[in-house]
Amino acid sequence: MGWYPIGDISDIPLRGARCVKTPQMNIAIFRTGENEVHAIENRCPHKGGPLSEGIVHGNAVTCPLHNWVISLETGKALGADEGEVRVIPVRNEGGRLSIALENVMMVAAE
Repeated sequence: MGWYPIGDISDIPLRGARCVKTPQMNIAIFRTGENEVHAIENRCPHKGGPLSEGIVHGNAVTCPLHNWVISLETGKALGADEGEVRVIPVRNEGGRLSIALENVMMVAAE
């Protein structure tokens, strides 16, 4: 598994997100109000909504399409909803962020 640099923590607003594209999937990188960083697949398990465009609250994000709440820590839908998305390991070293992926060539960061 390799670590791929994706930018600086200051590139992501508090309670915000940015999207990183790889050939395998789009990854949403979130920064919580407590300055924690999480990375999950940018696709709601319900209807594929773009989680990076959702509302971040605590350690969760609410999908902008149908209000499903997804844990940023586990990738699992919370409450009565069922489903989950892939959680991507993320590393914060002095504000420089990287994600861990197997055999992936980075394409672009938005």
